[in-house]
Amino acid sequence: MAHRAQCPRCHSEHTVRHGHANGLQRYRCRACNRTFNALAATPLKGLHKRELWLRQAEALNDGRTLRKVAKDLGIHLGTAHRWRHRFLTAPERVQPATLTGIAEVDETYFLLSFKGKRQGLDREPRKRGGRASKRGLSHEQVPVLVARDRSGATMDCVVETPNMETISAVLKQILPTDIVMCTDGSKTLAGVAQILGVEHHAVNVSAGIRKEGPWHVQNVNAYHSRLKGWVAKFRGVATCYLNNYLGWFRVIESRVTNAPTPAQWLAMALGDRD
Repeated sequence: MAHRAQCPRCHSEHTVRHGHANGLQRYRCRACNRTFNALAATPLKGLHKRELWLRQAEALNDGRTLRKVAKDLGIHLGTAHRWRHRFLTAPERVQPATLTGIAEVDETYFLLSFKGKRQGLDREPRKRGGRASKRGLSHEQVPVLVARDRSGATMDCVVETPNMETISAVLKQILPTDIVMCTDGSKTLAGVAQILGVEHHAVNVSAGIRKEGPWHVQNVNAYHSRLKGWVAKFRGVATCYLNNYLGWFRVIESRVTNAPTPAQWLAMALGDRD
């Protein structure tokens, strides 16, 4: 049976073709009588200038800054910003289903940022990102949890409350019981491993120990370094968009084994994950 368009209002697939408008196929839902077009249930709903979307996908592939995108495509800076985050909706949500073998788990931190906001700050605005007054977890920093196996499969996300319960709930989704978890000696992550019931090896990095046989966190820490270097070129990322940038970087990193094309970027933005 052929796939039918799903109604964005009632999610029924009892739909029929209903002509065209602005170059797009339209549909009518027989369940609720709503009409909609082929983009109605995608993140690109309502965006104009479809002839430029493939060039926007190329800009994502290249990791260009907003000002460069606006100039290259001849669009307003605000339009470039809106397009970027609509296109990143799907990559932000895509995470590996599971990690295998040895999984290195560690946290990294990004500066809390209200970039783009003009009101509500309880401090003086920073210039070009700025620095936190101290390292590690504080009210100025946003923790990002990263889990990466030796094949390169990577899960990362912002963790608002980096305690054992929260981290356990996140990692439970991707760490099978036969995984081997490597950490840097964090008491929180050791407690997480115990909660999950997985084999755990901690390397005391704070004591200068980098590796104990096959146990280390060098891969995940190298990923942290590449991620931060890549984010730095944007001169500060608003915390509310940080997960989008994490998803963007995961896709860019995947080009080592499966280089995405601009057409694939566009397909992801339209909700096609195949």
